[in-house]
Amino acid sequence: MAQTAPTTTSEFAGFLKPDEAQAYFDEARNQSVVQQLVRQVPLGINGQEIPVTTSKPTAGWVAEGGQKPTTAGGKTLKTIKPQKIAAISVVSAEVVRANPANYIQDLRADIAEAFAIAFDAAALHGSSSPFGAGNNIAATTKAVELGTAATAAGSIFADVNAGLALLVNDKKRFTGSAWDSIAEPVFNGAVDANGRPLFIDSPTVENAATVRQGRLLGRPSFIGDGVAAGTIVGFAGDWTKAVWGVVGGISYDVSTQATVTLNGELVSLWEHNLVAVRAEAEYGWLVHDTAAFVKYTEGA
Repeated sequence: MAQTAPTTTSEFAGFLKPDEAQAYFDEARNQSVVQQLVRQVPLGINGQEIPVTTSKPTAGWVAEGGQKPTTAGGKTLKTIKPQKIAAISVVSAEVVRANPANYIQDLRADIAEAFAIAFDAAALHGSSSPFGAGNNIAATTKAVELGTAATAAGSIFADVNAGLALLVNDKKRFTGSAWDSIAEPVFNGAVDANGRPLFIDSPTVENAATVRQGRLLGRPSFIGDGVAAGTIVGFAGDWTKAVWGVVGGISYDVSTQATVTLNGELVSLWEHNLVAVRAEAEYGWLVHDTAAFVKYTEGA
């Protein structure tokens, strides 16, 4: 009896094209709250040295013919190094054959979401972070608990403004904020001291998108998934004090022959007629002044 040849990797390799890899990064950035607030820098495989300002030069008034004051600005170099992030998506071969184009669209969204969630968790909270201890926004000592303001009207506004006060009193800036989706209902009903909506949606952005964009206290603000951890529901501060980068594109492998771990058990793809796509990328992250941020928490 004739035997049917096993499905080979080459049958599926054409479904993922290298020139489409950038779309994964674009979608991941759109789903990452952090990457939309923080400046991206070029990043090579060996990392990048970033000049960081530690003090700024000052100017002074002088009389005609008088001696000009001498001043100096301080700078130091900090290194941002790439770290690998990966995800494996497993699906049945029948699903791929039925609609390969739609499968790749779904795969792109799934991988983008997985990369965005893992990156934000590491950058904001240091969760499973390869970037080093303390290299995360939650390492800041500045904190404000939402719902503690004494004023009845505009209490959330007063709490957010209290975070601004912590920053400016420490000579820091408030350039934007990031909030978890669980805080969205709070902002939907929140007003400022004059009764105006506290969170203003961006008029040119589709508000049903994964990440809701708007302005809070006149600054760019984003509401999305993956920002919360423990009691923390949001962050604000000077996002120029952090940088991120990515090396090249996304590398991928397609296999129908390998063995993968599913639900804690090794599973043969060939025996179960499965297709696995492994996607890998290298991201870098550096926050060089955690004191430039404030974290907002919710009461227990």
